[in-house]
Amino acid sequence: MKRRHARWLDAAGITEPSLRASYERCRQLHATFGRTYYLATLLLPAAKRPYVHSLYGFARHADEIVDNGDPASKAAEFDRWSERVLGDLDAGSSADPVCRALLHTIRTWDIPVGHIKAFLQSMRMDLTVTAYRTYADLQRYMYGSAAVIGLQMTPILEPVSDEAYPRAHALGEAFQLTNFIRDIAEDLDRDRIYLPLEDLEKFGVTRHAWQRRVVTPQIRELLAFEIERTRDIYAYAAGGIPLLADSSRLCIGTALVLYRGILDEVEKADYQVFDRRVSVPLATRLRVAGRAFLGDRPV
Repeated sequence: MKRRHARWLDAAGITEPSLRASYERCRQLHATFGRTYYLATLLLPAAKRPYVHSLYGFARHADEIVDNGDPASKAAEFDRWSERVLGDLDAGSSADPVCRALLHTIRTWDIPVGHIKAFLQSMRMDLTVTAYRTYADLQRYMYGSAAVIGLQMTPILEPVSDEAYPRAHALGEAFQLTNFIRDIAEDLDRDRIYLPLEDLEKFGVTRHAWQRRVVTPQIRELLAFEIERTRDIYAYAAGGIPLLADSSRLCIGTALVLYRGILDEVEKADYQVFDRRVSVPLATRLRVAGRAFLGDRPV
């Protein structure tokens, strides 16, 4: 474990060796798979960073089972893992390193176990549901897969008003909608469509046209519509940043700006999302984060 990472655990008062190793495993998952949000997390006080790594690491571990496991056995594997997690939550202890860190985090910050259960339910849906008829249907999925992540984070960010919670709910949705727009090709590879089918129909986009992976004028209009809706959600979510402890605002503001910037990059790429995975350039990420480190609020 690098010395600076060990200092973060020291600052959080996490001293037991096996628990420190569990948090380090979660940090590694976060650093590997969530680079943008990991960068923003560096703007939090050191004592809070391990808890954010725990929440992200747990979510990513579940994603890895659902998205990258053996197709013939991953449903059974996820069900076994999920049942162990739920049993560990009831028992209050776990032999699984990722779950051990999660348990410590939810006890430390009094995070409702119901959020974890809702997350697991949505992850299970990814194994059976390949499309969502309406936006309301998609929102029910996103509650467990994304909104509860924002709700879990909020106690760690120390809100000064309960109004921060619905804004955090919205920010989780905005992050996930951004991922859906960016990851269209990757999701198609898994036979999934995460944009509501009613939206495709509204713009005259058939499933066959979608699966051809050619950006037509109709698909451009569809993506422009989805981007505008997502920006509206970001605008509402941004109102929650002043409702957090001052020490948390730069982190969430930076994450919001960087994730929202993915939408700008999709537009700059002329909506070509089928043949590439657009991203905010590293120089831009470093510039935004650097300004935040110097105290310049991103939003």
